[in-house]
Amino acid sequence: MKLKDAVKYEFIGEMLEVVESSNKDLVGVKGKVINETKNMFELDNGKKLIKDQSVFDISIGEKVFRIDGKLLVGRPEDRIKKK
Repeated sequence: MKLKDAVKYEFIGEMLEVVESSNKDLVGVKGKVINETKNMFELDNGKKLIKDQSVFDISIGEKVFRIDGKLLVGRPEDRIKKK
């Protein structure tokens, strides 16, 4: 899987870690994605992360992708359909 394919991936159930953020308190936050909205990830530890303020390491299968949250902004069902 390539990065461009990972951006279209369904992230619910995948592990996520914040590696950069405009809110320095969020750097290092880890958890499993339990919900995703247009602008936010909700993790199993109760944290809600605004996508466009952070860079994430997201585990998909055995690979880890570093993805700028700005690329993920949008409704998940629309992002998955993008070409």
